[in-house]
Amino acid sequence: MKSKVIIRSVKNKHLSAVVGEILDLCGWESIIAKGAKVVIKPNLNTPEKEKIPSANTDPRLIAALCEILKTRTDNIIIGESDGARFAAEEAFEATDVFEIVKKYGVKLINFSKEKTKIVSNPLLNGFGLPAALLDADVVITLPVIKTHALTVFTGAIKNQMGCIPRYDRILLHKHLDQLLTSLNHIIQPRLAIMDGIIGVEGRGPTNGKPRWLGLLLGSRDLVALDSTAMRLIGLDPYSAKHVVLASQKGLGVIDQRQILIDGDFEKYRTDFEPAVLDWPVKYMNYLTRYKWFTKYILLNDSLFYPTKWLVGRLRDMDIVR
Repeated sequence: MKSKVIIRSVKNKHLSAVVGEILDLCGWESIIAKGAKVVIKPNLNTPEKEKIPSANTDPRLIAALCEILKTRTDNIIIGESDGARFAAEEAFEATDVFEIVKKYGVKLINFSKEKTKIVSNPLLNGFGLPAALLDADVVITLPVIKTHALTVFTGAIKNQMGCIPRYDRILLHKHLDQLLTSLNHIIQPRLAIMDGIIGVEGRGPTNGKPRWLGLLLGSRDLVALDSTAMRLIGLDPYSAKHVVLASQKGLGVIDQRQILIDGDFEKYRTDFEPAVLDWPVKYMNYLTRYKWFTKYILLNDSLFYPTKWLVGRLRDMDIVR
């Protein structure tokens, strides 16, 4: 059987109705038993208000999903980890997640403050994973469609990087592609709804340019979802090593011939400006394998922000490429 990917426009439509249609087409009730423990993992990449519409999962999507899930279970958790420079609570506040929790009576947790379990995986190297995730009956991931300098594309598969509860998880970037595959094998998200309402092109996942698509995509196969989304925005899915590796490890299908698209793919197909892996990003990523660099330079705001400003000016002058 082919893996199904649903594509739906939200233009001139009530978003909750579109979410409901996607869930029904994914057969969500066959995945989520009555009373099941469900963890929702949004992509809350920043607390900066001006970047939230494109960089973070749309709160309306989170709310619509909670409303529908509540008809089947009251055991719903929304979770996210601290970022390198912000606490998850800052992103919850800025993205109106506290209001969603209050309205629907679901639980909200900061993975970085919850109990963790050490899993048997050498790539994690002692980094535990949240017990709430590992104990869940179903994990639903809500990524945003974005370009990424290191991984070409960030979507459903990469969203699980935020499940690692340590703010310094960038230390694990030295084996990022393999790690993403391992995380998805361990956490096993059963369903993904991708926020393609406003995505990010260019210098993603946070600092790129917002790009309106007005779409939601959904699938039970995260590899098929990511590869279809990449084709939709003009990127080759075989250029994203983590997507290829996840397919090779049996987590889903990347071959277009094995994917059934429910939706008008040709109508919505476009070209995103790809992310550029210039030398500052490349060398910074290389140096993150060293704890001293990550702790004393990258995560040191007094050094990081002046350097970021300088690199930005050099990029503006086309000196850095």
